[in-house]
Amino acid sequence: MVDKNKIPAHIAIIMDGNGRWAARRGEPRFLGHKKGVDAVKRIVDEASSMGIQYLTLYTFSAENWKRPEAEIKALMSIFITALNSEIERLKSNNIRILAIGNIESLPYDVQETLRQAIRSTSRNTGLSLVLALSYGGRQDIIYAVQKINLDIRKKKISLLDISAELLRNYLSTANIPDPELLIRTGGEYRISNFLLWELAYTEFYFTRTLWPDFDKEEFREAIIEYQSREKRFGKTSEQVRENNY
Repeated sequence: MVDKNKIPAHIAIIMDGNGRWAARRGEPRFLGHKKGVDAVKRIVDEASSMGIQYLTLYTFSAENWKRPEAEIKALMSIFITALNSEIERLKSNNIRILAIGNIESLPYDVQETLRQAIRSTSRNTGLSLVLALSYGGRQDIIYAVQKINLDIRKKKISLLDISAELLRNYLSTANIPDPELLIRTGGEYRISNFLLWELAYTEFYFTRTLWPDFDKEEFREAIIEYQSREKRFGKTSEQVRENNY
């Protein structure tokens, strides 16, 4: 059973396997992406009902621009359709939309749809659904360093002010707590340039289940697995236990 007293505040998910799900059925890849939207709905609903505060979905990576143009257009179309069709349900369920990544690189209609969703859900106080779009962890760190350099030039800060906490405040995730649990579906065992800074002490859960088949039961299994682990942050088990008493 899930321990309701140990629910992670922030879960991040690498939603992998849509294309392979379609290929195994002899279907075009875009149908796998459409089926993946159903999995998103399931997991968002479950996360919201469990009281999770933040759910970050790796929706479209900076590297995904290398995919065939037809697939990219299909992905953008699916994203617009899904967001428009779900916005009222998200609002009624008190879910807030946030976004990280190079949003300006997205097609104009995608940007407008996303901004409207962010505006219309901005007052919601339940689950924050963070969509990582045109996002790359390395790129985000580079952007942060560039902004720090600009503020040094403007004499807003000095070199001596630079610390891990200061750099954290320049990332696109500055106002979002680091994930406590990362889930990756699809059988791959890597993080693919996702939240590189933020995952320093995150627990990982990998599954061979393809994203369209990922359900509420396995989502709960991942949380139960997370709850069974001991997070030491460099300390010994004895120190952790002493601090808990």
